[in-house]
Amino acid sequence: MSQPSLSKPTFEHHHSGLGLDCARPRISWRFTWPQQAAPPSAWSQTRYEIEVLLDGDHSANVFKVESSQSVLVPWPTAALLPQQSATVRVRCFGGRESDDHEGSTEWSESAQVETALLKPDLWKAQFITSASRSHPPTGPLRPLRFRKTFDLPASGSKVLKARLYITALGVFDVYVDGVRATDELLAPGWTSYKHRLTYRTMNVTSLLQKSTGKHALCVEVAEGWYCGRLGFLGGQRYLYGHTMALLAQLEVTLDNGEAEPLRICSDDTWRCADSAIERSEFYDGETYDARQEWNWNSALASQDDRWRGTRKISWPETKLVCPQMPPVRVTETLQPKEIFKTPSGKTIVDFGQNMVGKVLIKSMRVPKNHTVTLRHAEVMEHDELGTRPLRQAQAEDTYISSGEECKDWTPAFTFHGFRYVQIDGWEPTESEIAAVVMSSDMPRRGWFSCSNSWVNKLHENVLWSMRGNFLSIPTDCPQRDERLGWTGDIQVFAPSACFLYDTTSFLSSWLEDVMAEQLEEGKGGIPPLVVPIIPLGNWPHMPQAVWDDVTVLTPMDVFSYSGDTAILERQLPSMQAWLDEAIDRGEDGLWTRDRWQLADWLDPGAPPEDPGASRTDNVLVADAYLIHVTRTMATVCSQLGRTELAQKYTADSERLRSHFQHKYITPAGYLMSNTQTGLALAIHFDLYPSTTQLAVAAKELATQVQSAKFHISTGFAGTPIISHALTETHQTQLAYRMLLETTCPSWLYPIRMGATTIWERWNSMLEDGSVNPGEMTSFNHYALGSVADWLHKTVGGISPAEPGWRVIRVRPVPGGNLTHAAVSFEGPYGLVSCSWKLTSKAGPVQDGSSSSAAAESYAFEMELTVPPNSSAVVTLPSELKRSLSDSGEETQTVVKSGRHVFTCEWEPAPWPPKALLSADLRPGQPTIADGPLEVWKPSR
Repeated sequence: MSQPSLSKPTFEHHHSGLGLDCARPRISWRFTWPQQAAPPSAWSQTRYEIEVLLDGDHSANVFKVESSQSVLVPWPTAALLPQQSATVRVRCFGGRESDDHEGSTEWSESAQVETALLKPDLWKAQFITSASRSHPPTGPLRPLRFRKTFDLPASGSKVLKARLYITALGVFDVYVDGVRATDELLAPGWTSYKHRLTYRTMNVTSLLQKSTGKHALCVEVAEGWYCGRLGFLGGQRYLYGHTMALLAQLEVTLDNGEAEPLRICSDDTWRCADSAIERSEFYDGETYDARQEWNWNSALASQDDRWRGTRKISWPETKLVCPQMPPVRVTETLQPKEIFKTPSGKTIVDFGQNMVGKVLIKSMRVPKNHTVTLRHAEVMEHDELGTRPLRQAQAEDTYISSGEECKDWTPAFTFHGFRYVQIDGWEPTESEIAAVVMSSDMPRRGWFSCSNSWVNKLHENVLWSMRGNFLSIPTDCPQRDERLGWTGDIQVFAPSACFLYDTTSFLSSWLEDVMAEQLEEGKGGIPPLVVPIIPLGNWPHMPQAVWDDVTVLTPMDVFSYSGDTAILERQLPSMQAWLDEAIDRGEDGLWTRDRWQLADWLDPGAPPEDPGASRTDNVLVADAYLIHVTRTMATVCSQLGRTELAQKYTADSERLRSHFQHKYITPAGYLMSNTQTGLALAIHFDLYPSTTQLAVAAKELATQVQSAKFHISTGFAGTPIISHALTETHQTQLAYRMLLETTCPSWLYPIRMGATTIWERWNSMLEDGSVNPGEMTSFNHYALGSVADWLHKTVGGISPAEPGWRVIRVRPVPGGNLTHAAVSFEGPYGLVSCSWKLTSKAGPVQDGSSSSAAAESYAFEMELTVPPNSSAVVTLPSELKRSLSDSGEETQTVVKSGRHVFTCEWEPAPWPPKALLSADLRPGQPTIADGPLEVWKPSR
């Protein structure tokens, strides 16, 4: 029997293994196999061996463990010391359970792990700032440049190891002898600075190989999130402080016999100067004056009258942590799709994709003192740059020429949400300009495709919106004066996000800030609406369902995809504070009706000026969520072995469910708030007391969908679950019909209008090409893209049957005009993939065929790949329950690892479903996405 191969081991959820903040990191590995081959059949691990070579030891130790675990297994030896490294590799033993023979894998590739400064007293550096900036500023802060020169011994000693531990109050770039030390952008990222300030551990050994003469450690610091303007309605500056500062500690180990490394620490012997960047702000952009540039960061630039003194400042009252989450990087470069002139004569560069990042000028020659301005926007409106959605953000970068050729220039400390750039003062060619895409560099792990090009574009747009809004924290609206960590947005989108990318360390880090700010004294256990918290105008500190439910639901989503109970254990105080202290309850334990709720925010029926005017009763939404959250909390406690707490929350959820039924559901099964959102919530959260009443709800939901002519009528609360609710009530064809609608409001209307990301509003752009008149309009906002979760689980057909993906649920439900679909997920155990296709008994099904009513049945064929050391529970379409009156359980087949082929006959419900008659009987164009993708284009 062939044996699988093993991936390089990983440690905790760390992005690289360098700079872990724990001394006993857990170890994980995945199983791999040749790309064209199948994984070993029914292969399970029985034991493993971990080889550990500690830094300084001459030989490795091998630790043998009888265990089937391969994810987050315990560190097998003594705890690592601060700044200690180890080299680790793994091999496994296993085979088929029915075989007597136990085989061994080859040893994995070695991986290195190294701890950070695990103790506060290991910091010898001081926070420093400019000695000449002492008075409180009134406007944006000009970036600062810091410099320290030092000598290495001239004896020819070799640099064995060099580590730079560095952070800033602000954001920074760092150089060693003129060479940029990292490709990270906007380091160290945004956290709740009052509670946690992250620092980076950088390996700079290769930059210090010239062992004699002077060296220079140089750092440029800008205001970033720490000092910069944040928030809408003009925002506020200096929320965390008005002084940019640097903390840097370089430790160089030489082969000269010295026990202690050479340390270069930030202190008041460093020098400081103003940057050639005159201003750099997230909302308003950056101004760079090339005339003021000079050779500031090389080893030879120390003698210059621009350098001045520095001063030490007090250590901030925060905890320094070395993060697991990946850094922000350039993840892609886009070339222009078109350069054109507007009717007013403006030069516009269209990069063809709404994105988050900045412009890269590859080459430009303009006269000295000449100014070139770049203005960014997501859309064109009436043939000119559509800047109204920017609100008070200028989104403008300026380059002032020195007269020399500008090569490979890009703004250093800002980012924009844009597709289009208006350029004043320069006429570029397509080869002279590009756009660099920025995001937190998380590993991609989920993929989806199908036979319908419109649906594929929708999924691609979800992906791009996630990339643009996962930048240091989960944000929203990257084009305007916002870009904040709204809790409700990520709560509804987290299941989709966790499938598309490995978000474990990213979301886990952000959840630490949620808990820290929620549990501050005087907060009453109420989380902020945005994390990190910033002032939100006149919005009071009050509990909000859906948004604040992130404290329970998002940790559970992360756990479902990672299997890491440590995340649940850490977040448990946050969950309990929310459920036990913060919720404003009435006498029955449900939400008080005196509390206004955001609830089904951005219902498409709400007027532009009042996005919270939902058609669904907002307290019903809150109460439905409360029962779901309480039930989820019981599951969390059960996973943690907290039996008494699990029983308590189970009893609470049942009691609340009974009160909900009494308050909102009639004996006949009708719901008080009879809307798509209300019905979908009650169905998906299992709130009906009987199958008879559930059948009434299912029929009512179908009526709502058909009466709306398959248009979506849900906002933030209803959109993630409407398709699931239809599938759960065996009305999947209605879900497909809603998915494939192309008129507004629908998921595919933005596609028809040329969208390349998910919009904030269903109609962010109107049919005539005008931007929605509402003050709150973004074209890059992932919340309404939460339908991707249904695409993965129902259309593609895979999801975790148990937390961590060791047991996979496989249950594809074909429908609509789709003839094939494929989904794959690079999970904790290896690659899971599932693809299916339909063949008509009357002949091959044509892609995009809009009618299946003529064919009585189809041949369904599915290919499934299950990685080693895991299994799958499979339900074929022929075994699906067809109605709520069906009795018994669906037939399930359990398979072990390997490649499996399943076939069955499939008899779909008639397609397409018919809309109910309404007062509007005018003939209309077909609105089902059943042909080639054709999009609206603005006239020029």
